[in-house]
Amino acid sequence: MISQALAKLPSVLRIYRDTLTADMKTAIKTAVAELLPVLVVRPLESDFTPGERTVDADGGGASLASKLRNLSSESFVQLLCAIFMIIRAHLVRAAEVKKAIEWIMSNIDGHYAADSVAAAIALGAATAETSQDSEGESCFLLPYSLQRAAKVVPSFQGKANDATSPSNMSRNFRADVMRENTEAVFAACDAAHGRWAKLLGVRALLHPKLRLQEFLSIYNITQEFITATEKIGGRLGYSIRGTLQSQAKAFVDFQHESRMAKIKAVLDQETWVEVDVPDEFQAIVTSLLCSEALISENLHDAQNNVEISYGEVITNKDCSLMADAGPRKAQQQIEQADFIGVSIENTAHVKSTPLTEAIEKNKADATTNSVHSNNNKIKELVKSTSQTLMYKDVGYHMVNCGLILLKMMSEYIDMNNFLPALSSEIVHRVVEILKFFNTRTCQLVLGAGAMQVSGLKSITSKHLALASQVISFTYAIIPGR
Repeated sequence: MISQALAKLPSVLRIYRDTLTADMKTAIKTAVAELLPVLVVRPLESDFTPGERTVDADGGGASLASKLRNLSSESFVQLLCAIFMIIRAHLVRAAEVKKAIEWIMSNIDGHYAADSVAAAIALGAATAETSQDSEGESCFLLPYSLQRAAKVVPSFQGKANDATSPSNMSRNFRADVMRENTEAVFAACDAAHGRWAKLLGVRALLHPKLRLQEFLSIYNITQEFITATEKIGGRLGYSIRGTLQSQAKAFVDFQHESRMAKIKAVLDQETWVEVDVPDEFQAIVTSLLCSEALISENLHDAQNNVEISYGEVITNKDCSLMADAGPRKAQQQIEQADFIGVSIENTAHVKSTPLTEAIEKNKADATTNSVHSNNNKIKELVKSTSQTLMYKDVGYHMVNCGLILLKMMSEYIDMNNFLPALSSEIVHRVVEILKFFNTRTCQLVLGAGAMQVSGLKSITSKHLALASQVISFTYAIIPGR
């Protein structure tokens, strides 16, 4: 027969579950209240554009939600870090209690079980204290002490009753105890996920407007939080994962909408005049080539060859293929330097031909003049190549809208790399902006729309040629054509 004290175990565990979740919520609330004054007084104004900060409708800005919105992205991440440590400490305690009770129910019977469960709960609290102490040393910005006075943990009084067997305990009772024991940890995880999601929800309108790296700092710590709590609690956080996915999608949507509006305005103002290509944009093209090489090469080729196209190897007639994938621009500069070096040698050789003894004596001066002359040629050559954007040995003449579109493509690639879960969404956005760019360019140039929106007097063959160059370049960089 189950003793009267032991029969109360399921109800005791239900009380413990409610106390555990309430205690964790209180700890989180206290942490937020104590950290906010410290974080709000030193926000990073650079994280927000003028007028971007929002306050509550009452205009007072004193509410908790308003203070959370006024935090910079860096300060908000610091707050999340502190809350992460608090939640982890509570979940570690709950997990230790759960393990202890499971051991008790498997090894202890009779009247010792009730006392042992109480001891297990105290033991779990002490274990969490120890874990929290070690974690707290590495965590930054904890202005209040999370360490509580350690409770005196009663030792397990009594030993397993050898005269009785665990099988004597009712199976239904044991199942009830184990279920309530597990539900306590699950409830704690759900409460933790709910509080975290609430913090994210308060700033839901701000996060899509952040820069990519700022949003990633919040996204990544939330991912770490989800992984850690799921591992400790043994339960998937569907709700918090949905919240994070929703905010990530909102970020991608907002970034795309802002870029669509920008490219439309740029196209409407485009005068279709050729512009020089800054090194920044050539570097973007180089990174595209390197990424393409990594995708198309196998491991052996990646270590020994330069692959810059799908299914073909680009070779040079004057020199062997360079080892390791390097920027195309750098390779061109090397080839140019080789050509100029030969020119210098030939010029020096001609200058130094001994026609007379006087010329022989002035050989050094002649060589110096030759070097200066070729340095001028180098500058002129570099200047000429900056007028085109090089991609796979082809130079494209660019206009302003083409360069801006290239910059946007690199930003979409960054979003895709850092938010792989939203790759399909990002690809659809890229297709949409490319279609719009192609259609609008056709309307402005072939349809002569630029004469109305940007004030061109006529559409000349030069305008048509530049538009064709930009569209050809855009088509060339699309992978998998």
